[in-house]
Amino acid sequence: MKYMILSYASQQDYDEMSGKDAGRGPWSPEDMEAMTTFMTTVNRELEESGELVETRGLAAPVHTRRVGMRDGAAYVTDGPYAETQEVLAGYWIVECESFDRAVEIAGRLGRCPAPGGADVNAFADIRPIVESADDLGF
Repeated sequence: MKYMILSYASQQDYDEMSGKDAGRGPWSPEDMEAMTTFMTTVNRELEESGELVETRGLAAPVHTRRVGMRDGAAYVTDGPYAETQEVLAGYWIVECESFDRAVEIAGRLGRCPAPGGADVNAFADIRPIVESADDLGF
């Protein structure tokens, strides 16, 4: 079964990773190296086990555009959005034997090093990927 592990962050997290002091202090080059090394190691291990299908990080929320419909016309709103602090930061698609294994992988990803308590509110969602309309369960 395939699962998508969705990782979340905030604009503050992105700002601090880019070297700005947005509240908890900027990330140092060593902090970024620790995160990069951790993610590279986990991704390599998932690749070697055959469980990694795809993974990507996403650009900061300020680069987001939300497109909606109003009165039959499309409209665009620039991000980040006041309605929520958390935004999708990246994802992994894994193919593994069970939901429990996907939870285990997400738990490991949650141990990524982060300075100044940036990881205190970190969380991920895990969702099965449907392969056909029959998988929707309606």
